[in-house]
Amino acid sequence: MKKILIVGSGFLQSFIIKKAKEMGLYTIALDKNNNAIGFKYADEHYCIDIVNEYECLKVAKQLNIDGVVTGATDYGVLSTSFISEKMNLPGLAYKTTELIKDKHKVRSLLSTANINDVKQFYTVDKMSNFKNISRQLKYPVMIKPIDGSGSRGAYKVNEEKDFIEFSKLSIENSAKGVALVEDFIEGREYGVESFVYGGKVYVLSILGKIMTDHPNYAELGHYTISDKSVEFKIKKKVEQIINVLEIDYGSVNMDVIVDEQNNVSVIDIGVRMGGNLIGSHIIPLSTGFPYIENIIRASLGEKIDTHFAKNRKEVATRVIALKPGEIKKIPNISEIEKEYNVNILHTLKEGKFINEYQNNLDGLGYIISSSKNVQEAMLKNEKALQVLNKKIIRK
Repeated sequence: MKKILIVGSGFLQSFIIKKAKEMGLYTIALDKNNNAIGFKYADEHYCIDIVNEYECLKVAKQLNIDGVVTGATDYGVLSTSFISEKMNLPGLAYKTTELIKDKHKVRSLLSTANINDVKQFYTVDKMSNFKNISRQLKYPVMIKPIDGSGSRGAYKVNEEKDFIEFSKLSIENSAKGVALVEDFIEGREYGVESFVYGGKVYVLSILGKIMTDHPNYAELGHYTISDKSVEFKIKKKVEQIINVLEIDYGSVNMDVIVDEQNNVSVIDIGVRMGGNLIGSHIIPLSTGFPYIENIIRASLGEKIDTHFAKNRKEVATRVIALKPGEIKKIPNISEIEKEYNVNILHTLKEGKFINEYQNNLDGLGYIISSSKNVQEAMLKNEKALQVLNKKIIRK
């Protein structure tokens, strides 16, 4: 039996673990949280901080694994590449993964290649002269951790007077203590999921996004789109970027903005499967592409399945973001699912405190549905969310 190591064992990584088990593999899961939900599905697990590359490699060598994967988290990408490189397993080159983790280096490289639509971009840390930098900027700007993910520490700044405050907040959310300041681009935001294997780029899905308002910009949901002209331009830009950054293996998750003139600007890149059920549910349901299976097969050096369904389905997801308070009683989830024809995947439990939703960590799961048109699917999700929010009894 082949052994696969899954770096990260949270809610979204649990779908990888379960799929690997279905495929007949021996699963080993890593996470620093001793109560990680994925641990209960794995054959073996270890409580290790997944950003600790050497500790992760130690386990991988001891167990003589056949493949290593991560997904839906940026925290595990460096360790995953480190292990695959040191053990001569399939994976993305460590130097490439390291580059992608640095948003400023990526921005600089894309600018040199003339495929970057952001005109101003700077880095700031706690030693920066914030006042001098703030005076040089053309507002509005976006400030985000140089190595961040999940919209944590990302803020839109409209005026010079707010620059210092939001810069410091963003720096606090960076492991390196550095934030990126760049143009804020007005337009429609999309998520793009791609898979690179055998010298070919598969752009699997281009998804519309539901976002929170200023000053935080956190994802609230995704939905399939059917605008061929927009899809063509986004796909072309994504393929250019993948080639310039020399990404030759695995999942690539991007966020892009399309302005009124249909210009496409990339605003974030991750070399892992997207979160918010993109890889585990949206892509398989909407396209028929067996995404997680292919991620696993590729990690083992096996041939992937490039099958896509002939008839595309419209799919929408919604983050479970609720009114704050401590949960006293949870309603009958199955009844809500049945009434609105949705699937609710949640982490709700009695005694848990609901935080005000500011980033992905404040979410309590997802509502997902499919329908003959995407507006109908989105409406079903919103109605189910409203009922769930109303029926949860808080202390």
